[in-house]
Amino acid sequence: MGARWRDGRGSLVVHGPMDELGRVGTAGRVGGAVDGLVVPLELATSYRARTKGLLGRDRVDGALLLSPAGSVHTFGMRVPIDVAYLDRRLRVLAVVTMRPGRLGLPRLRSRHVLEAAAGAMAGWGLRAGVRVEVRV
Repeated sequence: MGARWRDGRGSLVVHGPMDELGRVGTAGRVGGAVDGLVVPLELATSYRARTKGLLGRDRVDGALLLSPAGSVHTFGMRVPIDVAYLDRRLRVLAVVTMRPGRLGLPRLRSRHVLEAAAGAMAGWGLRAGVRVEVRV
């Protein structure tokens, strides 16, 4: 993936789980093409945007991608959030729900972090092993 993104908006495409060779599983295929759920995405790639993140917001529309990032905190946040840790290939390493006032543990191999409203990621089928795609 190795892409360099800029602060702004885009789309997050949630694909199916990957096998040990890095191929998307057949559960996400329709007629030979890879299908995926598309979610509105905000990108926070500058130091300033990553530092601000979701602070001061009452809700999250879609998801927020922090890149690069290996851990997050919810100090100063008003609502619980789902946090997905992604590796350099945009594969989900872990998904956790964090209440306000918590410090997330750093994850080895994590290069990016996705944040969304608590419960949203389960609805999208986002779990360990699932690959996502960022479209700007």
